[in-house]
Amino acid sequence: MTAEYHRLGDYIREVNVRNRELKVTRLVGLTIDKAFIPSVANVIGTDLSNYKVIRREQFACSLMQVSRDGKMPVAMFNDEEAIMSPAYPMFEVVDKTKLLPQYLMMWFSRSEFDREASYYAVGGVRGSLTWEDFCNMQLPVPSIERQREIVSEYETLTRRIRLNNQMIEKLEATAQALYHKTFVANIDKQNLPNGWRMGTLGEVIESYSKTHKFNKPQLVFLNTSDIYSGKILHRSYSDVDNMPGQAKKEIRNGDILFSEIRPANKRYAFVKEQRPEDFVVSTKLMVLRMKNNTYSSLKVYFYLTLPDVLNDLQKQADGASGTFPQITFDGNLKNRSIIFGDKRIETEWDDFLRIFYNNVWNIEQENEKLTELQSLLLAKMGQ
Repeated sequence: MTAEYHRLGDYIREVNVRNRELKVTRLVGLTIDKAFIPSVANVIGTDLSNYKVIRREQFACSLMQVSRDGKMPVAMFNDEEAIMSPAYPMFEVVDKTKLLPQYLMMWFSRSEFDREASYYAVGGVRGSLTWEDFCNMQLPVPSIERQREIVSEYETLTRRIRLNNQMIEKLEATAQALYHKTFVANIDKQNLPNGWRMGTLGEVIESYSKTHKFNKPQLVFLNTSDIYSGKILHRSYSDVDNMPGQAKKEIRNGDILFSEIRPANKRYAFVKEQRPEDFVVSTKLMVLRMKNNTYSSLKVYFYLTLPDVLNDLQKQADGASGTFPQITFDGNLKNRSIIFGDKRIETEWDDFLRIFYNNVWNIEQENEKLTELQSLLLAKMGQ
């Protein structure tokens, strides 16, 4: 039986509690991806007594520029309390015996909700959604028992994804510790073991910049924002006629994609696609390719993505001239020192990295499937 649709405003009410006594000091912001993050705003000299207090199971949203972004930033707060800019509207569920906050957040997570919000925002000032239009939006409200079942199914998938991410973090920490033990700890660069040597990245990799041949009507375009922490975030095909001007470079399996802009933002990935010829990447992404098979591309990839290396590259980017913190292959990677072990060590390290990354990639594939199941569950909410 299909649940009846009801007006959202009949189930929520605005919240406007100010931090008058300055008891709350934790400041958070809201992302377009519907998540709370620690605020990076400079609040020195700012009167925080006028900031809004948000508490567990309350919501914050942004109604500005919804039609432009195609998404409405809205999220449910899961911690005890924090403060936010007074520009954010806040609200809460009036009666939790009729509507679960978790169920409501699931509804807000649907792509269909964002499309509807964008539609209503078209006529607003600068594409913004009015509070009245927001409250007039409709949602299905099944029985509270059915809501609990839906939320339980969704949270089971969420917990599994979270556990998988924790497992990946532990694997990465273990790999980094082994690298430090092998190539950093107790290593005297002036007196390396027999068969070991100091080299440079430029000896083993090159910045590949061959222009992609647009011989297909559709390709997958990757910009710096389309890769993150080893993951390619989408594989959607687009018409080549609509490709942006920076869609230039071709790639192949085994290449390393590494952002020239803000390297510490973890915009990197290792290419392992079934059809790499269908991908074209931005000029702002370095395509790093091994010159020969003497050393493993996985080792170079692992080295470049070590936190210490990323942070050092970010410092170099911050010191460079230009609008954005940026690095280049010739200026920041080519002559960067790296230790190469003897043949036995390099072979063992290569074997370890292959097992390590296979485990990580398998877990990530499982997360992709779990995320697809979440999307299916969200889609069924409107049926």
